[in-house]
Amino acid sequence: MTEVLFYHLERSTVERVLPELLEKSLERGWRAIVQAGSIERMEALDAHLWTYNEASFLPHGTDFQDHAQDQPVLLTVEDGNKNNARIRFLIDGADIEDVSSYIRVIYMFNGHDSDALKNARSRWKDYAKTDHDLTYWVQGETGKWEKKG
Repeated sequence: MTEVLFYHLERSTVERVLPELLEKSLERGWRAIVQAGSIERMEALDAHLWTYNEASFLPHGTDFQDHAQDQPVLLTVEDGNKNNARIRFLIDGADIEDVSSYIRVIYMFNGHDSDALKNARSRWKDYAKTDHDLTYWVQGETGKWEKKG
């Protein structure tokens, strides 16, 4: 059974939250895929992950580069799993049909965007019809993530 976590972003952006979650995934020994909603967004995230923190290094690449299969973190706009990832991050409305090959899928959405909220509700309903373990996360007043469902 795959864990599907919905991250409702109201206090932070994907750019702020994603690097920390990717670092935690790598610490667990999991390869990761980040699926963006567009090539432009994927390229912006690629640039961001190289520069978000001067004190750390987050190894990653895109599926348009050589050796995509060797990347611990792979950025993509497609639904394949070239790097044999165990965790998948879906941002900007990106979606995949089958999540069962992953330990965990993280669905991140902008809580200030009505279309993103509508899309997230729809995805929740779809996943609720399966045997996957769903949880819903929001940031509390202190910025700490709180499990709501």
